[in-house]
Amino acid sequence: MTQQILRGRILSFNRQPEGADDHCAYTYIEDGGIVVSDGKIEAAGEFYNLPNNIEVIDHRPNLLMAGFIDTHNHFPQMQVIGSYGAQLLDWLNNYTFPAEIKFVDPAHAERIAVKYFDEMLRNGTTTPVAFCSVHKTSADAYFAEAERRNIRALGGKVLMDRNAPDGLLDTPQSAYDDTNTLIQKWHCRGRGLYVISPRFAITSTPEQMEMAQALVAENPTCYMQTHLSENHDEIAYTMSLYPEHPDYLGIYEYYGLLGPRALLGHSIHLNDRERSVMAETDSVAVFCPTSNLFIGSGLFNEERTRNDGVRIAVATDIGGGTSYSMLRTMDEAYKVCQLQNRNLSPIYAFYMMTLGNAKALGLETDIGNLDEGTEADIIVLDASATPAMALRMETVTTISEELFVLQTLGDDRSVVETYVAGVAAKP
Repeated sequence: MTQQILRGRILSFNRQPEGADDHCAYTYIEDGGIVVSDGKIEAAGEFYNLPNNIEVIDHRPNLLMAGFIDTHNHFPQMQVIGSYGAQLLDWLNNYTFPAEIKFVDPAHAERIAVKYFDEMLRNGTTTPVAFCSVHKTSADAYFAEAERRNIRALGGKVLMDRNAPDGLLDTPQSAYDDTNTLIQKWHCRGRGLYVISPRFAITSTPEQMEMAQALVAENPTCYMQTHLSENHDEIAYTMSLYPEHPDYLGIYEYYGLLGPRALLGHSIHLNDRERSVMAETDSVAVFCPTSNLFIGSGLFNEERTRNDGVRIAVATDIGGGTSYSMLRTMDEAYKVCQLQNRNLSPIYAFYMMTLGNAKALGLETDIGNLDEGTEADIIVLDASATPAMALRMETVTTISEELFVLQTLGDDRSVVETYVAGVAAKP
């Protein structure tokens, strides 16, 4: 048995904070330790209460937390981040689709998979949820690299049989067959979990949506991810293709794609019926603030969506998003909320990046906290990582203020180390 103790200040959430001053929602220990044994957390608590015969890795005065979870991003879009001057549909046609065509080449897919997981771990993300390209090779490369690094990774090849270039189209039957093959190969293998991934209603015919419905029904332990109500032009185009449905969500509802494992990216421009149906089906709205601002899609109403009973997750949406960092993502989330006269507290932001996203995935007994028996995906954060941060930290007196410094000024430089199943893994 391999054991070690990670020593430092410990922060871990046990439930959603009810306000900025809800100190009962988390555990904070000034001098704590996490006992890691064979990839799992054996114990966490005051350092002086832990065994004294185990190797200690001393990270004081830095902060130890559960690794970040990114619930919506695009593995094939690493080379389109920061592409200039387009809104959603033009951005897809001008930048995204040409980049994704390259993933038919296994060597290219494997190269980008290495870069992708390097960036995830550099930024403290220990669990990503990714769309791969339409090519089976891209999903194979994604899961193989995740397995090589023993990362908890979720993903799947997109289904798209229309409204895209020829090199990015499958058919209803090939999408079904390839997805089934990938599920059999990768779902629940090691730490991998498969996500059935119709890109969005625009790029799937009704026949392919029926295939997606069959895949979801036949594989209840898999997840489903797609896009919903990101952009007004997208919504109008979608409804022109599916005029018989009451609204955008109604398409996914009709084809049986909603439920506790359904991740609906963006979900910005929802009507009352859509929010009600999402709440009733326990589906998840995924808030992607950097992407929504960069592509000009709109402001996600986090407060109303949550108050209407809809489960919420947060994500980078690389490459529409402009940073791999969940810290940068929640900085932009704060600004989106500010523009709607709501303060998003740092306590809530860090809850969402960890336990909140784990709950959205139904994986809170495995990841997202530092409870005994959970997987030892742990990050070490330094709120004085840059000269500007160190200067600001001279005036900080509370853990909440420190978290806000990390949220607003932090990036990959603030991530001192990333542990994956107890093994130091930051590139």
